[in-house]
Amino acid sequence: MRVVAVISPKGGVGKTTVTANLAAALARFGPRVTVLDLDPQNALRLHFGMAHDEAVGIAQQFSVTDRWSDLLYESAYGVDFLPYGSVDETQRNKFEQGIKDQPDWLKAHLLSLQLPENSIVLIDTPPGPSLYLQQVLKFANIGLVVLKPDAASYSTIPSIESLIHYYCDGRKDFFGYCYVLNQMDAAKQLSRDVYGMLRSSLGSKFIPTTIHRDEAVSEALACQTPVSYYAQHCSATHDVNEVSAWLQKNFGLID
Repeated sequence: MRVVAVISPKGGVGKTTVTANLAAALARFGPRVTVLDLDPQNALRLHFGMAHDEAVGIAQQFSVTDRWSDLLYESAYGVDFLPYGSVDETQRNKFEQGIKDQPDWLKAHLLSLQLPENSIVLIDTPPGPSLYLQQVLKFANIGLVVLKPDAASYSTIPSIESLIHYYCDGRKDFFGYCYVLNQMDAAKQLSRDVYGMLRSSLGSKFIPTTIHRDEAVSEALACQTPVSYYAQHCSATHDVNEVSAWLQKNFGLID
């Protein structure tokens, strides 16, 4: 099992959309792909056809004996997913307190799924530091940081790198981390400038293929479908496939 933490230092970068579309792209190569939503916004499920009014998810569980296998949904796109769930503030606070009390909560639950050895797990995390991110970084094999081509994303890189190094340095089962630029608009000078700065400063950690701004991405979400199934030949589908191939080549996601 290879666990990929999908991270963003700030909100609004399209992290959840990248997670969903990347999962669908990886599933086309044959391995079992499972996606876990640890973002309280509970939006990942909508990319895979789950009903808007369906409330079930992991955040409704409060006991260490609760089984994630009972909440695992099979999508029509080769991706299994675990939704966060719709909860009120009282439920969320109780859930998060339970996580604080169990340092290996995430690891124990993922291992309990008994996924195949060659499976891939992508975990969508809330933007910025959080107790969810702490649990994920202590167990993930790979970190994928999603940025937008703007000054705000660029300025937050040191903070997210500090978190990754704090939780992952010295772990033999951590293979490394990388950055992907989402919502790229090559017609804008700022986007081109940020791309150049990132490529220069991040070196081999920067995935050279960016995911371009594409209306098909929003349309696919409205249809609750990964973009590669909604518009097979659009630019975003091509970009996500290229990012998927880069991750496979550089981190050996698929044996």
